[in-house]
Amino acid sequence: MLKSVYMLWMVALAISVVSPNLSSAQDERSQGAGAVFVMTNAADRNEVISFRRAPDGSLQENRRFATGGRGSGGNNDPLESQGSLTLSQDHTLLFAVNAGSGEISVFRIHGTDLSLADKKLSGGSEPNAVAQNGHLVYVLNAGGSSSVVGFQISDDGRLRQIPNSLSFLSTNTSGAASLALSPNGQVLLVTERLTNDIDAFAVHSDGTLSPIVINPSAGPGLFAVSFAPNGTALAVETGPVGGQNASAISSYAVASNGTLTPISTSVPTLGAASCWNAVTPNGEWVYTSNAGSSTISGFTIAPNGTLIALPGTILGTNPAGATNLDIAISADGKFLYSLDGKIGMISTFGIQPDGTLLNLGTVGGLPENVGFNGIAAI
Repeated sequence: MLKSVYMLWMVALAISVVSPNLSSAQDERSQGAGAVFVMTNAADRNEVISFRRAPDGSLQENRRFATGGRGSGGNNDPLESQGSLTLSQDHTLLFAVNAGSGEISVFRIHGTDLSLADKKLSGGSEPNAVAQNGHLVYVLNAGGSSSVVGFQISDDGRLRQIPNSLSFLSTNTSGAASLALSPNGQVLLVTERLTNDIDAFAVHSDGTLSPIVINPSAGPGLFAVSFAPNGTALAVETGPVGGQNASAISSYAVASNGTLTPISTSVPTLGAASCWNAVTPNGEWVYTSNAGSSTISGFTIAPNGTLIALPGTILGTNPAGATNLDIAISADGKFLYSLDGKIGMISTFGIQPDGTLLNLGTVGGLPENVGFNGIAAI
């Protein structure tokens, strides 16, 4: 009897020691805490920097994690792409490109910490973007013969290149800038900056791709494309050469054969050099990062894919000279983060119930104008 009482006392003591830690972690998750990751793209030793996200959206730098490869180096926006740092759909894995060494790194995510799960050759030259859906991963290679290459990804983050999955773009000098997989995983889109075309590939059951289908961009200055949860494709355009705050965003219906039909054509962002976009998890809104004017624009995505500018269109202003690059939205849809690589900062905006943005300030301390590319948030 005494032995049983002693055992029960020991169990109760263990629970009292462990449960505060468990409840603290559970409270943190329930209050919306998370993480933000940015990539240094350093030519000598590429790294990912993690930031702890507090429930109010504020960031605190946590640690740096080596990708095991080399970036491209350079100054502001050397990769000229969207998706160089990409989260898996379930937010358990993080993909990073190593443009200098021609590799893809995969990290397992442990809160704000990362562990390197795998590193593989990209199957081409100068990889600058990654897209994932289920167990399929595609890598965009901007250098040499511009191409996309498919990989199978295991649950623990190991990559295996799919045989015969290499597909070339329309030309070797395409200025490949982004790629995106449709929500159903059946169509892969790739943007070509220099030809102003959107390439489409049907995804076969074994992960190989159909012959390329080339679609002209609805407007000039095509840069990045992404998908809304309803399957609408959203493409950002920098606008005509010499235009004053003439950037725009277009939406498309995507057929299973790779044909794109414009829905909203070149809706003005009222900003300059709009290159990147990010869609909220609920699919209601899309935001564009306007590097030339250091602003953020916002749009409602109607159920039929029509884009409607939110009141004022320009919803957020970054610090002067930010030359803001890629943007990311937290997994809970509450915050938008802008990589202001030119001035070594990250800007934070709260996403309000009506889609408007509330400027919550910046976190600094990053090296300025040294080639940072890529941002992801959970």
